[in-house]
Amino acid sequence: MHLAVLLAAESVKAKNPIVPETKEIIWAVVSFVIVFGLLAWKAWPAIKKAIADREAHIRTDLERAESAKDEAESSLVEYQRQLAEARNEAGKIIEEARLAADQVRKDLIARAEADATELRGRAQDDIRLATERALADLQSRVAELSIELAEKVVERNLDHDTQIALIESYINQVGSR
Repeated sequence: MHLAVLLAAESVKAKNPIVPETKEIIWAVVSFVIVFGLLAWKAWPAIKKAIADREAHIRTDLERAESAKDEAESSLVEYQRQLAEARNEAGKIIEEARLAADQVRKDLIARAEADATELRGRAQDDIRLATERALADLQSRVAELSIELAEKVVERNLDHDTQIALIESYINQVGSR
């Protein structure tokens, strides 16, 4: 029996492990065609739609990105314009402040000069008044001395009217010299 099994085993060719049998190939092709048909009928439109949707989404994102880029560039240009305007405005404000400061300085100088002129005028008035008072005091003192001198010279008391007349004539003589 062993011999019969050995003979039968020799008569059967050894199978190639890489190449499948013909029936397996046929069933594989039939299964592939059925699966491919089902995929082409049901899955392919969904895949195609998903790819189209994805493409549209990407296109929309690119358009939005381009729009955002353009908007950002225009915002940058607007920002730079506003910055330039702000710098110009700041320059104008600084120039106006400088001019105002110059005007305040000139006003202060003019006011100080006016005050100094006023003080000089008051000082001159004070000097004039002091001089007049001093002259009046001097005239009064001279009058008193004159009366005393006249009393001594005449050695008698003069009445008041005569004294005034003598004093005025003396003062006129002293004042005209």
